[in-house]
Amino acid sequence: MLSSPHAVECGAGPKTIVLLHGFGSCQAVWRDVAASLVPGMRVLAYDLPGHGHSLECDGRGGAKPAARAILADLAARELDRVHLVGHSMGGAVATLMALADPGRVASLTLLAPGGFGPEINAPLLRRYAAAAGKKEVRACLAAMSGPRSTPPDHVVDALCRMRTRSGQLQTLVDMAAAMTRDDRQGVIPGAQLDTLDMPVMVVWGAEDPLLPVEQTEVLPPHFHLHHVLDAGHMLVEEAPDLVAEIVRRNTRRRGRRQRSVFGAAAS
Repeated sequence: MLSSPHAVECGAGPKTIVLLHGFGSCQAVWRDVAASLVPGMRVLAYDLPGHGHSLECDGRGGAKPAARAILADLAARELDRVHLVGHSMGGAVATLMALADPGRVASLTLLAPGGFGPEINAPLLRRYAAAAGKKEVRACLAAMSGPRSTPPDHVVDALCRMRTRSGQLQTLVDMAAAMTRDDRQGVIPGAQLDTLDMPVMVVWGAEDPLLPVEQTEVLPPHFHLHHVLDAGHMLVEEAPDLVAEIVRRNTRRRGRRQRSVFGAAAS
């Protein structure tokens, strides 16, 4: 019998922040972001299905089953309202969660999210999936980062440890092949994105070599957008303090429907 996705919890407070990492990564990469969010907030950092301690859990096979599995786990934890933060594949998962169960999502912060356009650097993603050993993992992280960014040692160490788990590398290779079939990625329709009423913040590195920053040009007009100059795709590692501050700010925003109701009451 498969298990629920694994999550590490820290902090306490009236707001719960849910952190979803990108493809080929694990919950440990959020260390510095989580440290900036607590105390004052409860933080849950998940290993996505097919990754790390969630290697054999429910939800393997892509963003949609992962979204269903994490929503089920949040329900089992009796968490009615959470603030979702997702990077890359985790951004696609977070978006699909918000579309499937919008009442559970108080805010949505997306860091270079997957699924916002078909373009993807498929060879680089597939190389990263097969990376084993510190030298190759570090080289892949550097290739996905901005030109002046250095992959943190604690992230390299965590990803190398994850990749030593039996079956992990093959799972990542298989997932990457499915995600980049015909060197394209799946796309979440813009009409669906436009239905999201909670505060949505999209953050993108101006030098992203994996997912082109031009994908931000088709965002719904009510989405907030923050470009990070000189940063690449690995925003969690490249700018953890900035990411934490953006998350804090987004949790304080009102959604589109809330603004409309407020405006109607004031008129």
